[in-house]
Amino acid sequence: MKQLITLTLFLLTITAFAQKPCEYSVNVNDSIGSYKITNEYLMSEKYFGGSFNYIFFSLAQTDGLPTLNLQSIQKSKDFIKANCFDKNSKIFLQLENGKIVTLMHINQENCGTLVRDEKGFDNRINTGIFMFMKDNYEELKKSPISIMRIKYLTNTEDYIVKRELTSELTGKVTNPNTYFMDNIRCVE
Repeated sequence: MKQLITLTLFLLTITAFAQKPCEYSVNVNDSIGSYKITNEYLMSEKYFGGSFNYIFFSLAQTDGLPTLNLQSIQKSKDFIKANCFDKNSKIFLQLENGKIVTLMHINQENCGTLVRDEKGFDNRINTGIFMFMKDNYEELKKSPISIMRIKYLTNTEDYIVKRELTSELTGKVTNPNTYFMDNIRCVE
């Protein structure tokens, strides 16, 4: 009986700590090369004075090179200032262990697209691709994120990265602070 209880506890522990399988929105291998990208993940959601701001991450791997795709969606009935990405744009991630990880934007300027919806909201959608630095890539696997800073062409924005975020948009619960710890293995 004692062995049965021990075996049951062991199996429950393994199940509880098992990693979730990687989910990809694109996973292509052909004669040209390979490309896979994880599903978008809500990292930040702000609602203030009738304006919405969402930050989504997805990880991509192109022929063995991992990158981070950031998508920013701003929604408002008021004027929306363009936050452009350029070759000097960066993402700084302060980890809970005190270390700072820097991701560099690829050399491509992008100010996003402005789209007006049927409810009279202007929506600015901007996407940036960021490369990991070799020296601090491993740190993302070890420690949760506490603060994220995004350096755009003309300004810098800071975001507190939450342990648990319940989206007002979808009602879905995410854990942004452990995003890299849970998902970076999907593009290695």
